[in-house]
Amino acid sequence: MKTIVAAINAKYIHTALSLRLLKAYAQDAFEIEMAEYTVKDPALHIVTDLYNRKPDVVGFSCYIWNIEETLNCVSLLKKVLPHVRIILGGPEVSFDPEHFMNREAGIDVIVMGEGEAAFKAILTAYSEDRALHHIPGIAWRGLSNNQVHEGQTAQAERIYIQPQADKIALDSIPSPYRLEEDAQEISKRIVYFETSRGCPFSCQFCLSSTEVGVRYFDKEQVKADLLYLIQHGARTIKFLDRTFNINREYALDIFQFLIDHHNGCVFQFEITADIMRPEVLAFLNEHAPKGIFRFEIGVQSTNEETMRLVKRRQNWDKLCRTVNLVKEGGKIDQHLDLIAGLPGEDYDSFRNTFNDVFALRPEELQLGFLKLLRGTGLRRDAERYHYQYMEDAPYEMLSNDVLSFGDVVRIKQTEDILEKYWNDHRADHTIDMLLALAFDTPWDFFQRFGTYWAEQGWSRIGHQLADLFVRLEQFLAAEQVQHQGAIRGMMQLDYLLQHKHKPRTIWWEALPKQEMSEWMSYAAAHASTLSSAQGDADGTLEWTEGYLHKHAMVHRLSFDLAHWQEHRELDDSKETVLLVLFGNAASKAEEQGDRRWNIIY
Repeated sequence: MKTIVAAINAKYIHTALSLRLLKAYAQDAFEIEMAEYTVKDPALHIVTDLYNRKPDVVGFSCYIWNIEETLNCVSLLKKVLPHVRIILGGPEVSFDPEHFMNREAGIDVIVMGEGEAAFKAILTAYSEDRALHHIPGIAWRGLSNNQVHEGQTAQAERIYIQPQADKIALDSIPSPYRLEEDAQEISKRIVYFETSRGCPFSCQFCLSSTEVGVRYFDKEQVKADLLYLIQHGARTIKFLDRTFNINREYALDIFQFLIDHHNGCVFQFEITADIMRPEVLAFLNEHAPKGIFRFEIGVQSTNEETMRLVKRRQNWDKLCRTVNLVKEGGKIDQHLDLIAGLPGEDYDSFRNTFNDVFALRPEELQLGFLKLLRGTGLRRDAERYHYQYMEDAPYEMLSNDVLSFGDVVRIKQTEDILEKYWNDHRADHTIDMLLALAFDTPWDFFQRFGTYWAEQGWSRIGHQLADLFVRLEQFLAAEQVQHQGAIRGMMQLDYLLQHKHKPRTIWWEALPKQEMSEWMSYAAAHASTLSSAQGDADGTLEWTEGYLHKHAMVHRLSFDLAHWQEHRELDDSKETVLLVLFGNAASKAEEQGDRRWNIIY
């Protein structure tokens, strides 16, 4: 009996841990192949690949990002392989199995919740030609005898649902991280890793609220698996634990282990910031190498009534303390999440939430929209808040009793600019200046620019790097902001800093060649001072005039940059001339945390 477990991932670099868990648990009894695709793969290509493998059983892992593509593949696969048995599992189908089985007749079985034991039991039943009624935690199609008349009966198909049993013992699951077929791929793709299952909180917008308590995998096995992945070239490991830091001692032990063995690998954790103890942060700030840890922090809202309605406990002051301590340490990047559309949060309240969180200046701020996921409390209570939402995945909200669809559109326009300029770090210095000089709040800048962007029709066309700056300049001109000369100079600096190598073209008029040469001569004459300030204390770079012409640019600002950096006040009584570095000199400066420019006048 040939079995394939398949998943349609969002991107090629992603991996489906679910497939590896299923295979690891059942491979002692069954031969199982894995097949991974992406949402960009045409359904017919996926079905053709599966058809050519000639499976007897195919199991699909289902999430909101792939359910529509998966159902399409199921329908096509059943037409070309009528006798193949198709099993679906995953969070998207676990909470309403009848809906999906009624929608797609090609589905034979749906596994609800944890799938390792149920999937193996199904394969055992298939291999022994036995019924499935004894297997807990599944929905399946079967025949029932229906009374017709005068003692006659007729068989009709119906859907049976067997309630879930107790949770699986995590120590009984073999390691899913050491499969032979993954050995050559570990360094090329993101590895998803779990040290625990469950969540201690009851947030009504989250599927984790459906599982009570937290269960941990054996810590020594966790360490052994992590070491195996690191030694086999893993570059990024994302931990799937819903609250990695809920157990302080456990988290500290894993942090220490990763610090000791990281080998350049990057580790991402989802943490609850307001319960992070200061001593843990002090430990990380002192011992963690820069750049190996990344924290994802779900803030969602700063509206206390909204937090009460979704049953989320959050201490804003302690959350801010954690974010600020991490930022001060300079070792860990932070990704903060917001959710627009939660109950009780209207447009003005969300504007306040955004400004509250942006004031923390996280490296990334994700502005997401509420999804009414099957199985969540908010999906159940949707009528209470008059939610209108997409009927099919991803079930994104369209409006509710305090947030109109027009408000949602404006927030989406804000999100677009936030992603392009802040999260991609295209114009950090410019945005810092704009928020100090030209706009009352961060929201005012991002939202008004977002609306302007949409009105110009730019959402429908592509853009190069230079376009981002030209369009920002056009918006600022339309807004008639003050200090446009100083802001334009800062935009030009940000543009230069986006390039690893000296750009061949710029979108403004360069300094005259004679003036540029004079400044290069001046910089070469003061090379020892300048190179030392830019991370070249050992003098390995030859800061000759010829070298600087090839690997540096002179940039003029119409204001005193040093005064601006110290006081956040614009002093245009003195201009500033910068030497901006590219190539090896720039790389050395960045490695040592130094700026890529030096003030030469």
